[in-house]
Order: sequence, then structure tokens, then C-alpha cells
Amino acid sequence: MTNSPLTLIEVESLARDAHEGQTDKAGRPYAEHLAAVAEGVRLRGGSPEQQAAAWLHDAIEDEALSLTWLDAAALPQTVKDMVLAVTKRPGEAVELYAARILATPGALLVKEADLAHNADPVRLSVLDGPTRERLSVKYANIRSLLGLTAP
Repeated sequence: MTNSPLTLIEVESLARDAHEGQTDKAGRPYAEHLAAVAEGVRLRGGSPEQQAAAWLHDAIEDEALSLTWLDAAALPQTVKDMVLAVTKRPGEAVELYAARILATPGALLVKEADLAHNADPVRLSVLDGPTRERLSVKYANIRSLLGLTAP
């Protein structure tokens, strides 16, 4: 049995459902971050596959969806590859993480949009000082490793 690939609207709905009840560090519904990253990918000229990966970019890392689900999902392999590329593994060195993103076609644009939203000054402004500083340094480091200029 062959399933037709999920549409972008279906992927968005799945991602929203999977992250239901989750919030970001500022207490906002997590789906707002996913929507912002997907829109960032679209505005940067990303393909529908990259937009689908943006909707799913944190699903495995946040355990909203499983690797088994992703493996069986009716998605192009390119989408699965991008999702896996941007999924940080526990204890993984940031250099290995960056290398995997750079080695996976399409993944860099997804991560660029993710970092741009994560580092949004308005988003960071609601966090306490130490958290804001820690995250700003973390985001600058990964941007440097990926060869991205400041947002």
C-alpha cells in the first residue's frame, strides 16, 4: 500500500497537534514558534519540503513525535533527512550537529529560520538576563559554525 505524501497543510496540522500543550521558554504556545520558522523558510525562498521540515523541526527532539513515526510517515525522504539533520541528539557536540546540518541538502535554511526566530530580540526580551545571555551566546556559536551572518 502506497500512501500519497502528506500535504503541507496536513504536516502543519500534525505538528500543531503533536506540540499541543507545549510552550516555549517565554510561556507562549509552541506552535507559534513552528509557524514562525515555517514562515521564515517560506520568506527565504524555501521549498514546500523545507517548509514541511520547518513545521517538524523540533518534533523528534522535543519527543512530540517519535523516530518510528517519522520513519513511517508519508513524507519525502528529503523532508525526513532535514528533520533528522536539525534534531540535536543528547550529549552531541555542537560541531557534529553543525556538520550534519551543512551536509544535508535543504537543512541549513530550516536551521537559519529557526535561529532567526530563536534570537528575535522581542522573543528574548521576556526572558531573565542569565537565560537571555546564555541563549544569545549559544545561538551566535551555532550561527558561526554554520557560516551564517547575524540575523
